[in-house]
Amino acid sequence: MKKIRVVVVDDSALVRSLLTEILNKQPDMECVGAANDPLIAREMIRELDPDVITLDIEMPKMDGLEFLSRLMRLRPMPVVMISTLTERGAEVTMRALELGAVDFVAKPRIGLVDGIKELSVSIVDKVRIASTAHIKRSVAPKSQSSGSPSHGLEVPASVPVPLGRISTEKLVAIGASTGGTEAIKEVLIKMPADSPGIVITQHMPPGFTTSFAARLNSLCQITVQEATNGTRVLPGHAYIAPGGKQFRIDRSGANYVCVVEDAELVNRHRPSVEVLFQSVAKFVGRNAIGIMLTGMGNDGARAMKEMKDAGSYNYVQDEASCIVFGMPREAILAGAADEVLPLTDIAAAVLSRLKGAGDRYRI
Repeated sequence: MKKIRVVVVDDSALVRSLLTEILNKQPDMECVGAANDPLIAREMIRELDPDVITLDIEMPKMDGLEFLSRLMRLRPMPVVMISTLTERGAEVTMRALELGAVDFVAKPRIGLVDGIKELSVSIVDKVRIASTAHIKRSVAPKSQSSGSPSHGLEVPASVPVPLGRISTEKLVAIGASTGGTEAIKEVLIKMPADSPGIVITQHMPPGFTTSFAARLNSLCQITVQEATNGTRVLPGHAYIAPGGKQFRIDRSGANYVCVVEDAELVNRHRPSVEVLFQSVAKFVGRNAIGIMLTGMGNDGARAMKEMKDAGSYNYVQDEASCIVFGMPREAILAGAADEVLPLTDIAAAVLSRLKGAGDRYRI
């Protein structure tokens, strides 16, 4: 068996030791090097040619974001970020995902040894998934102020054209996992301010979805927010499942409402795409449009087929544009897809369908 070769980059000797031990215990992995700063890491990568690197954000000589930015331009490869579970850590992690990191692990601020050991299964899973990811070379922004998280490629070239008055019963439901933060952004920045309500489940741990929603809200014409229990789903708004909670919709009279609750894991996830899509199948039916984006595993595939059986029209991201094709592949195999499209074409297809949906969808 060819082992997944990993280089660990972290300024903490303790963290380097713990990650090395965790990786080397796996029959399909080996830590081939550990660096305490990005400059040493650069030489290790050249010499050892690893399959994946784990990368801390706060390090001496060059911070992790700067190193990641250079790496993804000059030698793109799978990167799993080691983030700190703080508000600042969440914001920086979102930026790392924008720059091309495949995924992240949120290390605890206290109880580091026990905390990282408890995260060992997640760390191993994310490294294993990253080793299969489709990584593309990033393009340097034309201009960027020092320390700013924004860059010139994030804002669409033109303002999305309004749809006109679409029935408030229309709803768009999106599911995603690994690679999904950027994929979701690609869809939402093209949605006009009068788009139907949008509900989203992206696999993400607690503490990070608030920053994710705020980042999208600053870039989009629509209002993007973290879902809260009992909130009415409004046109021109997108609602993101909070990390660590299950998110579904319910019906209250003529309105859709968000239901956010502490509930069991489904398909090993909380939030789970399956939970959201099942509720959309039940309460929205033919007024729904489903979108399955990049992600590992099969979460949401069966429920997306339930949506289709209930009358929804479903779009699935194609393999070439996915970071990880697992969830889209499973949706296709389940017979849930009406169209399989490149990521860049999905928003336009949704808008075209909404504009041409016919009188039954219009007021």
